[in-house]
Amino acid sequence: MWDNHRALRTLANLLLGSSVMMVLYAAGFWLTHSPVFPVKKIQIQGQMKRVTPEQLRYIAEHELLGTFFTLNIDKTRAAFGKLPWVREAQVRRQWPDTLQIEVEEHVAIARWGENGLVNSRGEWFDAASDQPLPVLYGPAGAQKDMVAMLAALKPVLQPAGLKPQRLWLSPRRAWRVELDNGVQVELGRGDVEKRAGLFATHWKGTLAALPYHIESVDMRYPNGFAVRMPDYKAPPAHGQKQ
Repeated sequence: MWDNHRALRTLANLLLGSSVMMVLYAAGFWLTHSPVFPVKKIQIQGQMKRVTPEQLRYIAEHELLGTFFTLNIDKTRAAFGKLPWVREAQVRRQWPDTLQIEVEEHVAIARWGENGLVNSRGEWFDAASDQPLPVLYGPAGAQKDMVAMLAALKPVLQPAGLKPQRLWLSPRRAWRVELDNGVQVELGRGDVEKRAGLFATHWKGTLAALPYHIESVDMRYPNGFAVRMPDYKAPPAHGQKQ
């Protein structure tokens, strides 16, 4: 073999190539891990009303580890996502020393029973809020359907000057709503929006003028509705002593 100049040349080229690759790898490793390339700037963007600068600063100081090259983007995104009101965080590097973070907040539109909130996308999240929000009660996983129904009922009830305050969905998919005047309306399983619209029409036309406290209205009847008025007393039948 030692007399085979072609084989020796090939071997030398392989050794040289391997050495160059090792040098390049070592240089690249040093370059990406070197403190010469720290993250010096963090730019945070987004319309934030609930997430405070102090919370973002804490995450930046305690969770962002590594240099411009070694910083784990997924872990960084997850770190900001731990904040209660952060729905999503997008993280991007900007050469040579800047990290861009775009934060999207949850927009709460209802409470989920006594446990957490629901955002405008029908997603449950755990956060504290003092907003006067409607309350939803339903089976697990029904958040999107209930948010959609809540949105559908608002314009239907608006002509009567009413707003949904509590909304129930039973395991059998039957709907019931409590309005901001305290009246509960049974809407059942089918034609829910139509029944709600019929209720709004009768409320504005006749029910609101009744001289009795109305506790609930059942709109599930095909040709009418039933009204529960606890303080109503039927007049005595003809000929009956009062």
